[in-house]
Amino acid sequence: MLTKFKKIYNEYPQAFWVYNVIVFIDRFGGFMLYPFFALYLTKKFDIGMSTVGILFAIFSISGFAGSALGGALTDRMGRKGVIIFSLVLSSLSALGMGFAPTLGIFIAVSVIVGTLSSIGGPAHEAVVADLLPENKRAEGYGIIRVVFNLAVIVAPAAAGLLIAKSYLLLFIVDAIISLLAASIVFLFLPETKPAAHPDAKPETVSQTFAGYRTVFKDIPFVAFIAMSVMTALIYTNFNSTLGVYLRDQHGIPEIGYGYLISMNAVIVVILQFWVARKLEKYKPMLMVALGTAFYGIGFAMYGFTSTYFMFAVAMIIITIGEMVVSPFQQSLVASFAPEAMRGRYMAVSGLSWGMAFAIGPYLAGLLLDSSQPNLLWVACGILGVITVIGYIVLDKIHHSPSPVAAEPAAMD
Repeated sequence: MLTKFKKIYNEYPQAFWVYNVIVFIDRFGGFMLYPFFALYLTKKFDIGMSTVGILFAIFSISGFAGSALGGALTDRMGRKGVIIFSLVLSSLSALGMGFAPTLGIFIAVSVIVGTLSSIGGPAHEAVVADLLPENKRAEGYGIIRVVFNLAVIVAPAAAGLLIAKSYLLLFIVDAIISLLAASIVFLFLPETKPAAHPDAKPETVSQTFAGYRTVFKDIPFVAFIAMSVMTALIYTNFNSTLGVYLRDQHGIPEIGYGYLISMNAVIVVILQFWVARKLEKYKPMLMVALGTAFYGIGFAMYGFTSTYFMFAVAMIIITIGEMVVSPFQQSLVASFAPEAMRGRYMAVSGLSWGMAFAIGPYLAGLLLDSSQPNLLWVACGILGVITVIGYIVLDKIHHSPSPVAAEPAAMD
């Protein structure tokens, strides 16, 4: 087993593993806070889920500008500095939200600092695409998801200990962890931005931002992003409405919801890399369609079950979908993007999550606050069917990239 792990380690550049350490530290802080965000808001400010949905929309819309700016800066200035800047501002954002005494101040802080802290998203995505060749990206993103979920396994338990004392401690610890991640980026992560062609004429600032027109003229890519928005609309319920629904409709306490999150993370840690390797020979667009089908089934089950055991079964189905969707979706975005425009393509890709969080939690909150909250999960199932069909049609029209044969060492 040790030999196998060593062989896998040697298949990837050292900078890739440094980046994974950064992902673990940053996500550990984020997942102590984020899954409990809706629970925190409803408890501290005594608001309903539809209002929480509006807050998520405000956060997402304010992040669009930051992401667009980050994509341009990533292509123009490089990845490293943008990531450090984003992490420092993320730290300030956590402190600002934690100490906000009123809902109005909380929103103001979130909009101002949240806009700037979202700058780093495109740079994070571009780093992986820079470091790995196309035939290793799905596996590479799979490894990152394993590391990501290792953080998720331990973060909720740590969050539970902090919540027992004060929710404020979550924000403080998240701020400290963001600064720690920024320090590691500064000290150990090399700049990965590909060198420009010697004869290439540097872009002006206006040309850099004008490059977004080129991205939006890429019709197959825009169609893929539209499908990704619908996939994200389903999945956003995982970290926004599901915990509140289980608490309010079935009496499941926060710790019970935390167990489901941890189970999801354990499964990903154990199986994600294996799943990515086994499925890499199939067309990535069809794999995203398959994973979205699992999302639709899993989330729909919450509308028709009432026991914790079945809630866990539904979570397992969702987790299978997550292991299929995530690495292939990210790999597809990288395959669409020209090398010189990776940051901007990644920024537009990030819109799929931003748009989903801008409208999804609010619409879901309206259903959750209605007399028939179970309709939320029926809607997830219907949207899943529509989205799967969309991916299949797009694959036939666009002829998405065929899987690249893996190197012999990767197939052992």
